[in-house]
Amino acid sequence: MVDSFHAPLRLVLGFMTDRVSSAQRSRNMAAVRVAGTAPERAVRSLLHRLGLRFRLHQKLLPGTPDIVLKRHSTVVFVHGCFWHGHDCPRGKLPATRREFWLPKLRRNKERDLQNEKRLRALGWRVLTVWECELRNPARVRRRLVKAFAATRADRSRFIT
Repeated sequence: MVDSFHAPLRLVLGFMTDRVSSAQRSRNMAAVRVAGTAPERAVRSLLHRLGLRFRLHQKLLPGTPDIVLKRHSTVVFVHGCFWHGHDCPRGKLPATRREFWLPKLRRNKERDLQNEKRLRALGWRVLTVWECELRNPARVRRRLVKAFAATRADRSRFIT
């Protein structure tokens, strides 16, 4: 709860308290999805319209990739810019609780790199689509066409 009485105090002390209770914040954070997010659904739709078939969230692979195209030896991660530390406005570090967020987001990035290395060592090609890239679906589509054109014999299905 924000009240006008404490607002000047927060400005003077240089911190901002949370606008919701800790119980509500916990519920909000618990609602953040791991699978089936809107960006992931958008990438799946693009791949499907390109005639590509895939499996989702293969737990036996390092990092449990969002999309697995076994025929093409390719996995696709659809990363949220904030959670995976992308260098874009959506990947901006929060102004509060930096002592919590810095190590957490650093660990996420390190884990992403380790999973990518392990997948490549197993012979998988790794593609990452960032949440912010989906603002321009045509560009993402062109990127996917280019990525899979080299692995397909029948390129006629990729009409641009």
